[in-house]
Amino acid sequence: VQLQASGGGPVQAGGSLRLSCAASGRAFSTYRMGWFRQAPGKEREFVAAISATGNSLYFANSVEGRFTISRDNSRNTMYLQMNSLKPEDTAVYYCAAHPSGGIYAADNYHFWGQGTQVTVSS
Repeated sequence: VQLQASGGGPVQAGGSLRLSCAASGRAFSTYRMGWFRQAPGKEREFVAAISATGNSLYFANSVEGRFTISRDNSRNTMYLQMNSLKPEDTAVYYCAAHPSGGIYAADNYHFWGQGTQVTVSS
């Protein structure tokens, strides 16, 4: 499967952005999916994940209550709605698919998008 992340950009603190991850292929609806981010000089970190059906959602403590993850299997697309953004949310955001094993470890994911930059100014 190929993944294409989009929707990043500059935003002021307290603002919102919605990221999208468009997937190719018929298997999208069977994959667990996740969002990760990587800030300069830091390791890639887990942000959120969603089960194949969309019924189970998982969030990093740092974004819980501010971000939400969703998916539309009819459109082969996953979303990350980011509200109340903070400067520390600045990073390149990546979507990923089909983890083997746990959803929290980046190394478990088989497929990755190219990343979209989110820059939050204070």
